[in-house]
Amino acid sequence: MNEFQVIDTVRFTEKGSFLTEKHNQYVFRVHPRANKIQIKQAIEKLFGKKVEAVNTMNYGGKKKRERTASYGKKPDWKKAIVTLKEGEKIELA
Repeated sequence: MNEFQVIDTVRFTEKGSFLTEKHNQYVFRVHPRANKIQIKQAIEKLFGKKVEAVNTMNYGGKKKRERTASYGKKPDWKKAIVTLKEGEKIELA
């Protein structure tokens, strides 16, 4: 799995903005089968920054109703909170 498959998107939320300002942490949506080592290597290679720590959380997809009485399910996903070394910063659009 290469770094473009590991990192899916950046999560822009109010909580994510607070973490960026106060604790130098960035929130990413990542591939559900990616581990912390792969996430760390992908961030360091894509952005050229030193990563101090990676925390991950798994989320189950929500159950959604379809046209008839049947139910579907959105896919499961994974979130990673990446802490950068002191003085490092990622410029996100």
